[in-house]
Amino acid sequence: MWEAIRRWFDPPELRSVGEAPDYRFSLANERTFLAWLRTGLALVGGGLAAAQFLPEMPLTHLREAIAIALLLLGGTVAVRAVDHWARTERAIRLNQELPTSRFPAVLALSVGIGAVLLVVAVLVRAVGQR
Repeated sequence: MWEAIRRWFDPPELRSVGEAPDYRFSLANERTFLAWLRTGLALVGGGLAAAQFLPEMPLTHLREAIAIALLLLGGTVAVRAVDHWARTERAIRLNQELPTSRFPAVLALSVGIGAVLLVVAVLVRAVGQR
């Protein structure tokens, strides 16, 4: 694990492996990395917005739970992005099959479940105000 983390901060070591690929593949990998970072940043922004702007809800600390879940998910996406970028770049340079990941499915399910929970929270609040 520590070896993988060290590689994130050592581009010369990454470039010393295999052979230089067509730069378009490296740039595509970088664009994917940046898209994941934007997703993580959006989740962090959503967590901060939830903490600041969601009203108090009838269920104890629901607002804080939503904010913390979004913040943690955003941080996880950012860390996962750099790991996937490094593993993909290494595979490209070694002319190997690209690494697979279940993380996109996990992220999609997390966002979907979170959306359903938010709908439930809004409905509970709406019913509680009547």
